[in-house]
Amino acid sequence: MNCENLVEVGGTKLNVYTEGEGAVTIVFMAGNGVTCPVLEYKPIYRRMSKKYRIAVIEKAGYGFSDGTDEPRTIENLVAADREALSKAGLEPPYVLAPHSYSGFEAVYWANTYPDEVSAVLSMDMGVPELAVAQSKEITEEKRLKQLDKSDSLLKKIAKDGFFAKLIKSKTENVSGLMTGDELTDEEKQVYRRLFYKNIANREFYEESRLMTENAQKAADTGALKCPCCFFISDMRTLSKNLSWRKFGLDFAEKCGGEVHLSDKGHMMYAFIPDEMADTFDKFLTANNIAP
Repeated sequence: MNCENLVEVGGTKLNVYTEGEGAVTIVFMAGNGVTCPVLEYKPIYRRMSKKYRIAVIEKAGYGFSDGTDEPRTIENLVAADREALSKAGLEPPYVLAPHSYSGFEAVYWANTYPDEVSAVLSMDMGVPELAVAQSKEITEEKRLKQLDKSDSLLKKIAKDGFFAKLIKSKTENVSGLMTGDELTDEEKQVYRRLFYKNIANREFYEESRLMTENAQKAADTGALKCPCCFFISDMRTLSKNLSWRKFGLDFAEKCGGEVHLSDKGHMMYAFIPDEMADTFDKFLTANNIAP
């Protein structure tokens, strides 16, 4: 598996991996801090690429892509995604498949450029309204202090020493890919190398720092107007008073979306890929989007 297909966007080389054929392109969008998206999301996209063309965008600082000093605003993130796909020869409309933080990007993208997005398939995507509500529960000063503390921990993990090995079930193997059979032995070696190479990248920190601002801009665009299908976990949030699942359900209802609840955690795509791929395919078929 050749994981690299680099295109130049604003002086930065970004990796856009493609697989499969067909008139419909499903774009897999990475959550914040996912160190190698092209391998992280393989369990689900390899199943969907049998029928669809898939694309995995590795943002600056992610996977095989170069780093960047460009501000990690939602406008810049979405602009880079759009240009990267175009440079890779993939033209809209797209079906967006966001995970976690990239849910903000998907909402902003779909509502700002509606002609480019035919549907959204949520892999437990972040809901903008939750991040905005969280900012009212936890002051920005406190959140940034927590972020700095987390950043220090990630830098310690990046050294790949005894401490990293001690907690690897919660770090490099949190999605179970290192002990499962979805990746080949060679891919596991690449995954591990990129995990420690990228885990403390500044791009991850800057995206987290701008989370509230980016979420607010996405929330300001309103509910999704295109067909959307949501897988929603019961993940914990930073605030005991705010429920990830409830905000997900409320947002899905506002969008008129199809909902599927899961107890397989935030990385559910690695644990129930058959169920998710089958559900997404049936949804796209029902909405006359499937090839």
